[in-house]
Amino acid sequence: MKWILDLLGRLIAAYLQQPSSSYEPFTPADPKALQACIRPGDILLIEGNNRISGIIKYLTQSTWSHAALYVGSTVPGECELVESNLDYGITCVSLSKYSKFHTRICRPVGLAPEDCEAVCKFAVARIGLKYDLKNLIDLGRYLVPLPVPKRWRRRMIALGSGDPTRLICSALIA
Repeated sequence: MKWILDLLGRLIAAYLQQPSSSYEPFTPADPKALQACIRPGDILLIEGNNRISGIIKYLTQSTWSHAALYVGSTVPGECELVESNLDYGITCVSLSKYSKFHTRICRPVGLAPEDCEAVCKFAVARIGLKYDLKNLIDLGRYLVPLPVPKRWRRRMIALGSGDPTRLICSALIA
Protein backbone atom coordinates (compact mmCIF):
# COMPACT_ATOMS: atom_id res chain seq x y z
CA MET A 1 0.00 0.00 0.00
CA LYS A 2 2.87 2.39 0.81
CA TRP A 3 4.35 2.04 -2.69
CA ILE A 4 0.97 2.96 -4.21
CA LEU A 5 0.83 6.15 -2.14
CA ASP A 6 4.45 6.95 -3.06
CA LEU A 7 3.65 6.45 -6.75
CA LEU A 8 0.55 8.62 -6.47
CA GLY A 9 2.58 11.31 -4.70
CA ARG A 10 5.25 11.26 -7.43
CA LEU A 11 2.61 11.52 -10.19
CA ILE A 12 0.96 14.49 -8.49
CA ALA A 13 4.37 16.08 -7.90
CA ALA A 14 5.32 15.68 -11.57
CA TYR A 15 2.09 17.41 -12.61
CA LEU A 16 2.53 20.24 -10.11
CA GLN A 17 6.16 20.84 -11.14
CA GLN A 18 5.19 21.72 -14.73
CA PRO A 19 5.64 25.42 -15.54
CA SER A 20 2.61 27.65 -15.39
CA SER A 21 1.82 29.22 -18.76
CA SER A 22 0.72 32.50 -17.19
CA TYR A 23 3.89 33.25 -15.18
CA GLU A 24 5.61 36.56 -15.88
CA PRO A 25 8.34 37.64 -13.45
CA PHE A 26 7.47 40.96 -11.82
CA THR A 27 11.07 42.10 -11.57
CA PRO A 28 13.67 39.52 -12.53
CA ALA A 29 16.82 39.62 -10.43
CA ASP A 30 20.07 41.01 -11.77
CA PRO A 31 22.37 37.96 -11.43
CA LYS A 32 25.52 40.04 -10.88
CA ALA A 33 23.89 42.24 -8.25
CA LEU A 34 22.42 39.19 -6.53
CA GLN A 35 25.82 37.47 -6.45
CA ALA A 36 27.45 40.62 -5.06
CA CYS A 37 24.87 41.09 -2.27
CA ILE A 38 24.14 37.59 -1.02
CA ARG A 39 26.13 36.09 1.89
CA PRO A 40 26.29 32.62 3.46
CA GLY A 41 23.36 32.17 5.83
CA ASP A 42 21.03 34.38 3.76
CA ILE A 43 17.67 33.01 2.71
CA LEU A 44 16.66 33.51 -0.90
CA LEU A 45 12.90 33.82 -1.37
CA ILE A 46 11.71 32.92 -4.85
CA GLU A 47 8.49 33.60 -6.74
CA GLY A 48 8.18 30.26 -8.52
CA ASN A 49 6.81 29.66 -12.00
CA ASN A 50 5.20 26.22 -11.71
CA ARG A 51 1.72 25.02 -10.75
CA ILE A 52 2.57 24.23 -7.13
CA SER A 53 3.97 27.76 -6.76
CA GLY A 54 0.61 29.25 -7.66
CA ILE A 55 -1.12 27.06 -5.07
CA ILE A 56 1.42 27.96 -2.37
CA LYS A 57 1.14 31.68 -3.12
CA TYR A 58 -2.66 31.47 -3.01
CA LEU A 59 -2.77 29.60 0.30
CA THR A 60 -0.08 31.67 2.03
CA GLN A 61 -1.24 35.00 0.55
CA SER A 62 2.39 35.72 -0.30
CA THR A 63 4.43 36.68 -3.34
CA TRP A 64 6.96 33.98 -2.47
CA SER A 65 6.48 30.27 -3.06
CA HIS A 66 9.95 28.86 -2.44
CA ALA A 67 12.91 29.40 -0.13
CA ALA A 68 16.54 28.31 -0.35
CA LEU A 69 19.54 28.80 1.93
CA TYR A 70 22.65 30.37 0.44
CA VAL A 71 25.66 28.38 1.66
CA GLY A 72 28.26 30.04 -0.56
CA SER A 73 31.62 28.35 -0.78
CA THR A 74 30.94 25.74 1.93
CA VAL A 75 30.15 23.30 -0.88
CA PRO A 76 32.69 22.91 -3.71
CA GLY A 77 31.75 23.48 -7.35
CA GLU A 78 28.63 25.13 -8.67
CA CYS A 79 26.71 24.42 -5.50
CA GLU A 80 25.64 27.60 -3.72
CA LEU A 81 22.03 27.14 -2.57
CA VAL A 82 20.57 24.30 -0.52
CA GLU A 83 16.89 23.77 -1.30
CA SER A 84 14.16 21.18 -1.02
CA ASN A 85 12.09 20.53 -4.14
CA LEU A 86 9.42 18.05 -5.17
CA ASP A 87 11.51 16.14 -7.71
CA TYR A 88 14.83 15.60 -5.96
CA GLY A 89 14.32 16.30 -2.28
CA ILE A 90 17.09 18.32 -0.65
CA THR A 91 19.70 19.31 -3.19
CA CYS A 92 22.38 21.88 -3.78
CA VAL A 93 22.06 24.14 -6.84
CA SER A 94 23.76 27.12 -8.42
CA LEU A 95 22.54 30.63 -7.70
CA SER A 96 22.17 31.09 -11.46
CA LYS A 97 19.18 28.69 -11.40
CA TYR A 98 17.06 31.59 -10.18
CA SER A 99 18.57 34.36 -12.30
CA LYS A 100 15.33 34.83 -14.27
CA PHE A 101 13.03 34.75 -11.25
CA HIS A 102 11.69 37.43 -8.93
CA THR A 103 13.73 36.96 -5.75
CA ARG A 104 14.39 38.60 -2.41
CA ILE A 105 17.24 38.17 0.05
CA CYS A 106 16.39 37.76 3.74
CA ARG A 107 19.40 38.26 5.99
CA PRO A 108 19.41 37.04 9.59
CA VAL A 109 19.98 39.95 11.98
CA GLY A 110 22.04 39.45 15.12
CA LEU A 111 23.44 36.08 14.04
CA ALA A 112 27.19 35.71 14.53
CA PRO A 113 29.28 34.57 11.52
CA GLU A 114 30.06 31.26 13.26
CA ASP A 115 26.33 30.69 13.77
CA CYS A 116 25.69 31.32 10.06
CA GLU A 117 28.42 28.80 9.27
CA ALA A 118 26.81 26.24 11.59
CA VAL A 119 23.41 26.77 9.91
CA CYS A 120 24.99 26.27 6.47
CA LYS A 121 26.76 23.08 7.58
CA PHE A 122 23.49 21.78 9.07
CA ALA A 123 21.68 22.36 5.76
CA VAL A 124 24.49 20.80 3.70
CA ALA A 125 24.35 17.71 5.93
CA ARG A 126 20.66 17.31 4.93
CA ILE A 127 21.44 17.04 1.18
CA GLY A 128 20.00 13.78 -0.14
CA LEU A 129 16.96 13.64 2.16
CA LYS A 130 13.56 13.34 0.46
CA TYR A 131 10.79 15.90 0.00
CA ASP A 132 7.80 15.48 2.31
CA LEU A 133 5.11 14.60 -0.24
CA LYS A 134 2.48 14.32 2.51
CA ASN A 135 2.47 18.10 2.55
CA LEU A 136 0.84 18.00 -0.90
CA ILE A 137 -2.12 16.21 0.62
CA ASP A 138 -2.22 18.76 3.44
CA LEU A 139 -2.23 21.61 0.90
CA GLY A 140 -5.04 19.91 -0.99
CA ARG A 141 -7.11 19.72 2.18
CA TYR A 142 -7.01 23.49 2.46
CA LEU A 143 -8.14 23.90 -1.15
CA VAL A 144 -11.15 21.60 -0.64
CA PRO A 145 -12.44 22.12 2.91
CA LEU A 146 -14.79 19.21 3.46
CA PRO A 147 -16.49 18.33 6.74
CA VAL A 148 -14.35 15.87 8.69
CA PRO A 149 -15.69 13.33 11.21
CA LYS A 150 -14.91 14.36 14.79
CA ARG A 151 -12.63 11.39 15.52
CA TRP A 152 -10.30 12.27 12.57
CA ARG A 153 -9.98 16.02 13.22
CA ARG A 154 -7.12 15.78 15.71
CA ARG A 155 -4.99 13.75 13.27
CA MET A 156 -5.57 16.27 10.50
CA ILE A 157 -4.18 19.22 12.46
CA ALA A 158 -0.52 18.21 12.07
CA LEU A 159 1.02 19.12 8.72
CA GLY A 160 3.47 16.84 6.97
CA SER A 161 4.51 13.30 7.65
CA GLY A 162 6.45 14.03 10.83
CA ASP A 163 9.34 12.04 9.37
CA PRO A 164 12.62 13.90 10.16
CA THR A 165 14.17 12.59 6.92
CA ARG A 166 11.53 14.30 4.74
CA LEU A 167 11.34 18.09 4.50
CA ILE A 168 9.74 20.88 2.50
CA CYS A 169 11.69 24.05 1.66
CA SER A 170 10.37 26.10 4.59
CA ALA A 171 11.01 23.28 7.08
CA LEU A 172 14.61 23.02 5.86
CA ILE A 173 15.11 26.73 6.55
CA ALA A 174 13.28 26.70 9.89
